[in-house]
Amino acid sequence: MTERVMTTERTTADTLAKTLRDAIIRFSRRVRQARPVGDLTFSQLSALTSLQLAGALTPRELADMERVQPPTMTKIVGKLEERGLVARTPHPTDGRQVILAPTDEGRAVYAFNERARNEWLAGELDRLTPEERETLAQAAEIMLRVARG
Repeated sequence: MTERVMTTERTTADTLAKTLRDAIIRFSRRVRQARPVGDLTFSQLSALTSLQLAGALTPRELADMERVQPPTMTKIVGKLEERGLVARTPHPTDGRQVILAPTDEGRAVYAFNERARNEWLAGELDRLTPEERETLAQAAEIMLRVARG
C-alpha cells in the first residue's frame, strides 16, 4: 500500500472513531434520561445495575467495576441499603469481607428502570424504517464484538 492510501484509511478510521464515540456518548445520555425520575442517583442506579448483572460482589469489586474510590462506594451502598435495595452477607471464605447483592426490592427497582428505558428505545426504533432497524441490528453486533475485544 502506498503511504497516501494508508493515511486515507487511518483518517477514515479516526473520523469514524470520533463520530462513533460522540454518538455513543449522546445515545448513552439519552437512554439514562429515559429512566423514571425517582430517588436514585445515576451512581446509585449504576451500582445497583452492576450488582444485578454480576449477582454479588464485594464492596471493593463493586468500586472497581464502577471506577470509584472505595469511600465513595461506601456512601453509595449505604444509601442503597437504607432503601432496602442492597443487602450485605458475610463472605463465605474471608471473615473480614462482606458480599453485596440486590434484594428482591432492588431487583424490582432495576427491572422497572430497565423496562422504562427499553420502552423509550423501542418507541424510537419504531419510527425508523425496517432497513434502518436492520442496519442498527448489524451495528449493535459489531459494537458488541469490538467491546469484547
